[in-house]
Amino acid sequence: MAANDPKQADSGGLTWVSTLGGPHILVPQSVLSYWHGAPVDYPEDEGDYGRACSVQSYIGLIDVGPSQALVVAGELGATTYLPERNVIIQRVGMRSAARYAQEASTLTKAVVGIIDAGTVPEDEEVTWTVEESVILFDSVHGHEYVASEDHLWIDLRPGRYKVRAAYVELPEERIVLVWLNLSAVASSSF
Repeated sequence: MAANDPKQADSGGLTWVSTLGGPHILVPQSVLSYWHGAPVDYPEDEGDYGRACSVQSYIGLIDVGPSQALVVAGELGATTYLPERNVIIQRVGMRSAARYAQEASTLTKAVVGIIDAGTVPEDEEVTWTVEESVILFDSVHGHEYVASEDHLWIDLRPGRYKVRAAYVELPEERIVLVWLNLSAVASSSF
């Protein structure tokens, strides 16, 4: 997604990635061509999209070529990345990125407050090895469509990440937070 995208400008500088109803996925850039999304004959053949949908928790890892991708699958909703906190934010039940971008500043402040206060529950955890930048997008799309659909490039430092996910209820909405902690030994709180 381009930096001059009006959706990004309206959202306090954050790019929100929509979903057609399925999970989001973060795929390492060098293996993006291995991702084929939902095949033409879906649902008879679920393909890669079916593998992403098989993740039954907020987060999970699946193989994509010789690497692993992180699936954010717990709830359906527009999703973004907050780089200053290394957190993915998923707005539960809000599929349209454009519709909810204007409220992003308030949401971002609430998320930062929760993280800084150390009050985020630790619902789930996986360890993910990252070697390069990743692309966040709706897992239904194959690699050939990612550039023309909502997506977000995320520059992560290479290393092992403790990835934690938690469901959080705010006064005005519900979110799933996915925290990426570059560390072999993660701290006990977000």
